Amino acid sequence: MNEDTRTLHPEQPPAHTPHPAACGDPAPLGLAGFALTTLLLSVVNTNLLKEGAAIIPVLGLALFYGGLAQFAAGLFEFRRGNTFGATVFVSYGAFWLGYWWIAPRLALAGDAHNALGLFLLGWAVFTAYMAVAALRVSLAVLAVLVLLTLTFVFLAIGAFQTGAEPHALTQLGGWFGILTGLVAWYASAATVINETHGRTILPVGSRRPGPAPARASGIAPKA
Repeated sequence: MNEDTRTLHPEQPPAHTPHPAACGDPAPLGLAGFALTTLLLSVVNTNLLKEGAAIIPVLGLALFYGGLAQFAAGLFEFRRGNTFGATVFVSYGAFWLGYWWIAPRLALAGDAHNALGLFLLGWAVFTAYMAVAALRVSLAVLAVLVLLTLTFVFLAIGAFQTGAEPHALTQLGGWFGILTGLVAWYASAATVINETHGRTILPVGSRRPGPAPARASGIAPKA
């Protein structure tokens, strides 16, 4: 009856904390969705593509690729603790979803050039301060955001103008948009190719310390 009760509760081995599941880099998906949607819309804005129904493929990309896919990439950046990447991808994903909803209704609503100009100007302001943050990210991402800022500025000024369309500044914004999309495509390709090969093949001018070729997009800011 006086048996040491401590023997009834042998010491349990310490619980092991499970390792977090590996998470792939969502940056190339977000950049690719942004790049292709921007490229196609920009070709329309330059007036190189004069087909009346050209807006339909743009709206499809704006909803599914530039919109939903990029928005999802931003949510995964939140999961990874990357505030910069999450803010960029969720915001531009929301931009493309907004464009998908707004564009067909502008054709039916009548004159809204001032409202559209303010809409684009607001995105120019957002893009400009994200470009400041990108000074600590990578040269490729910085180039995308600087070119995109200029794109939004020219498109906004073109939207404020009245008269026959397309306006010259809208077309200029389209050309800057094409450059923006091409650089974003390069950054996306660099991320996938460098990570797949385990070394830097396509440089992006990362501003972060350390080699880390597997994160060659440089979408995560410097610590």
